[in-house]
Amino acid sequence: MKTIRLTKETRQQLLEHLLKRSPNQYGGYEERVQSIIEEVRARGDEALFAYTAQFDGASIDASTIRVTEEEIQEAYEQVEPQLLDVIRKSLVNIRSYHEKQKKYSWFDTTENGTILGQKITPLQTVGVYVPGGKAVYPSSVLMNVVPAKVAGVGRIVMTTPPGRDGKIPASTLVAAHEAGTDEIYKVGGAQAIAALAYGTESIPKADKITGPGNIYVALAKRAVYGHVSIDSVAGPSEILVLADETANPRYVAADLLSQAEHDEMASAILVTTSEALADAVKQEIEGFLQTLSRADIIRKSLEQYGFVLLADTMEDAIHAVNEIASEHLEIVTANPFEVMTKIRNAGAIFLGPYSSEPLGDYFAGPNHVLPTNGTAKFFSALSVDDFIKKSSIVYYSREALEPIHPDIIAFANAEKLTAHANSIRVRFEEE
Repeated sequence: MKTIRLTKETRQQLLEHLLKRSPNQYGGYEERVQSIIEEVRARGDEALFAYTAQFDGASIDASTIRVTEEEIQEAYEQVEPQLLDVIRKSLVNIRSYHEKQKKYSWFDTTENGTILGQKITPLQTVGVYVPGGKAVYPSSVLMNVVPAKVAGVGRIVMTTPPGRDGKIPASTLVAAHEAGTDEIYKVGGAQAIAALAYGTESIPKADKITGPGNIYVALAKRAVYGHVSIDSVAGPSEILVLADETANPRYVAADLLSQAEHDEMASAILVTTSEALADAVKQEIEGFLQTLSRADIIRKSLEQYGFVLLADTMEDAIHAVNEIASEHLEIVTANPFEVMTKIRNAGAIFLGPYSSEPLGDYFAGPNHVLPTNGTAKFFSALSVDDFIKKSSIVYYSREALEPIHPDIIAFANAEKLTAHANSIRVRFEEE
């Protein structure tokens, strides 16, 4: 990890460096992604089967692309009872948290005959993408499916890449079944996003697509946005730990590495006012790297996007934290709750020495699908709100409209929209 003294110049340089990880910087992949999307749109299932053979080495067809009840039951037999118990406990926490986010239709009336309101309608069909490849992600299944289920989505369709044997990891299938997924299809990559966006003979068209994935998935989601809705264009994972001299360096080091192990482009940053803590954390990191299974990935991640930022004051440190707007932010200071009130930009905030980031990934309840690459300045965590629509309700009686109709006509005429004005005028033309 590189140690940098925090100044206005170094902060700006760091922000520019981190933005190189954004999917917006990978224009070289866009042509290939667009080609895949157009092939799937034109050839449907035929293209899906061909791309699955090419990219995943699996042979699937119309009779095997959808996961069967028998495959789900087989998955239950393969998953250890202890893991199943943990999945169910996590599911309870996630569901309980997201149920508090539910929105309800409301109406407001007045004595002169107006009714204004907002109608909440769940989306009809949602596509959930669950990545495969370097790891298995049953936690991502829960985080995407549960808020959709709580929102009342009518049909939840999941896609995930199969292994060479044409099978989906057992833990992924069990998590999907426990969470309430309606249909599961064996397809991944940009081709899965295209199938969900436009529909094929086997896979239904979705109204919205959620879930993380590799660069091909991210760019495909961006390409189909507008034809369908998406949650976000997610970049590589990231963690920022804001700590002072009271922090335990061993805990801080472990937490930084928990995100660096995702992939070579993950970012792990320590912002601190204590040079002694910074040195101790770096020593602890070296010790952990001797034993961790994904040490090679972690080293590459830390070499490219691992930083220790030394700030002169806590105010300077907090300013840097808000500028970076990290996906995950841990606050390990003498008074983390006070510091938290000054944080404006972060996907998820973890307070104190025992609120480690993996607690949020797996078990606490808040969603772990979070904004990356500085987008926490204007995006939020995935929530029930992502799976509903809000429609305005307007009712005016004649008695309510009559005293204000000249004002509406005047406003419309000011914009030279005479048909707008006429729409109001005709209702009172006999007067």
